[in-house]
Amino acid sequence: MRRKKHDESHENHERWLLTYSDLITLLMIFFIVMYSMSNIDKEKYKQVAAGLSSAMGGGGSTIIGKDSGTPINQDTSPTNTNVVDMPEEQKLEQVKQAVDKYLKESGLSDSVVTTIETRGLVLSFKDSLFFDSGKADIKSEQVKKLVEIGKMLNQPIINDSFIRVEGHTDNIPINTYLYKSNWDLSVIRASNVSQLLINQSGIRPDRVSAAGYGEFRPKSDNNTEEGRALNRRVDILIMNTKFNEVENNKK
Repeated sequence: MRRKKHDESHENHERWLLTYSDLITLLMIFFIVMYSMSNIDKEKYKQVAAGLSSAMGGGGSTIIGKDSGTPINQDTSPTNTNVVDMPEEQKLEQVKQAVDKYLKESGLSDSVVTTIETRGLVLSFKDSLFFDSGKADIKSEQVKKLVEIGKMLNQPIINDSFIRVEGHTDNIPINTYLYKSNWDLSVIRASNVSQLLINQSGIRPDRVSAAGYGEFRPKSDNNTEEGRALNRRVDILIMNTKFNEVENNKK
């Protein structure tokens, strides 16, 4: 009998360990729930709550009340209707439509071609639209139209896209006191357009770059006048954002 009483006394002395263990477990669950509630993403909170409920043997009830719960393996990414989540092709197409509408209303459709390529949206301008032959100064009567086009390229839906202005020429050599080669002419034309987009269309300078390719990236055959006319152009490229890291020179 004495031995039995001794065992019961020993068991009673250690019973507090069970209570302490339960308390620590509940505190851990409490802090996990509080952490999840601090997260802005409500769906992630539901996942945590449902997981805890399942671990505690609940049947769809959470520790803060009834909730159907969300399976942990279910995709709960919130649907965001903000324009920044619009598919890239859709954003570029929307800008293309706005530009095409303006070009048609301004009578420029025959001088500007817009296309969506893998690298982005390309606006290709015949050089004679904005420049006199062999010159890089933008025609004063065309400045306003180019500025308006630039403003359309400054829409919020593509303000994370880089813009590259590319100058091109035909293969007829040029050598004047201003431009020693087609390289020079193409680069200065691209630079002048870039500065106009920045200074008058309000496009951020860090989004814009200028490049000159001379006659070395033709769109057509330089053996015909029609082909050379197509090759004398300035392209404005609104780059697909998948190339942002390359443009940022990030490794």
